[in-house]
Amino acid sequence: MLKVAGLRLGRRGRGGVVAVRRLGLVVHQGRAVAVQTAETVRRWAADHGIGCTDIDVWTDQERRTGTDELHHAGDPDLVVTLGGDGTFLRGARIAAKNNAAVLGVDLGKVGFLTEVACKDVEEALEAVHHGGATYEERMTLTMRASRPLEIPSGIESLLRYGHGPALPPPPVRHEMAEGDGWGMALDVTALNDVVVEKLARDHQVALGVYLSGRLLASYSADAVIVATPTGSTAYSFAAGGPILSPNTEAIVFTPVAPHMTFNRTVIAAPDEPIALRVLPHSGQAAVSIDGQLRGVLDPGDWIGVYGSPQRLRLVRLRPTDFYGRLRDRFHLTDAPATALDGQSELFWQPADTPVPPDLKHLRIPQPPGDDR
Repeated sequence: MLKVAGLRLGRRGRGGVVAVRRLGLVVHQGRAVAVQTAETVRRWAADHGIGCTDIDVWTDQERRTGTDELHHAGDPDLVVTLGGDGTFLRGARIAAKNNAAVLGVDLGKVGFLTEVACKDVEEALEAVHHGGATYEERMTLTMRASRPLEIPSGIESLLRYGHGPALPPPPVRHEMAEGDGWGMALDVTALNDVVVEKLARDHQVALGVYLSGRLLASYSADAVIVATPTGSTAYSFAAGGPILSPNTEAIVFTPVAPHMTFNRTVIAAPDEPIALRVLPHSGQAAVSIDGQLRGVLDPGDWIGVYGSPQRLRLVRLRPTDFYGRLRDRFHLTDAPATALDGQSELFWQPADTPVPPDLKHLRIPQPPGDDR
């Protein structure tokens, strides 16, 4: 991998024949177009003799962990999500458990994770099945904790009022060594972020934050966010954090409303773990993983968040225009002082000739419609 400014560039896999034996389907049932497109996916699977199982992550019954949901779906090779970025995250936590690829189908809203339009879903499925797709890998996070995470009775209903049942706390990975003083490895794969936040409105959470084992600072804040580059456009960005290209590998630490002078984001290397220790006089703290409440910490508890060896594979039919989406998603407008110069070109290269040899290792996309 190339290194740029200390960050390793993400890896884009080449196309290859991936024989899809079973497909898992995550559908936003509240969107009519998602329900209709799901029928197209089921017909395609039936026509190709491929098993297709609906993964009902919105069930009103007791919800399952990602690993349990994966086994219930028959360990699919491909997970197709029909919805927005929230639906995609639900499918991603399941797919990452066994390195399944994820195909995010966009329902018309501008998102950062979903990629394929509803009208192109059959083309995308054929590309995956016959080797015409590429796979973009995204960094994920996992974690250890001083004890198994729990959600005390009464707190879940308070925090998730109107949102349906919560996911269960992540189980301990029993294949990992226990009782060695390094805490318990949890079955967690976060694509966006891990958040530790206050439970009481009038009582901030107090945390000692350690990067690679060294104290950065003790924070009194509403929350702290540990995010991936993918998650840098989500809660971390809303809290004032920077936007990172999803092709980088890094860990983004962003405090939320800290009561201290230093309120900046810190970007750590992917192999630098971040430990969050709840200080003795802090209130309780909620732990959320990709927006889902997964546990409550008491004073004296700690968690460690670090880069996971598991990576998420996203199906792509064509190069992703991340910066174009960035402009559209946040409605970026040009500075008034540039108005006299007119609208800048949306795509620009210094010359309409082949890329020079010393630039071929860089990500220089072709203009739209250019098959050179």
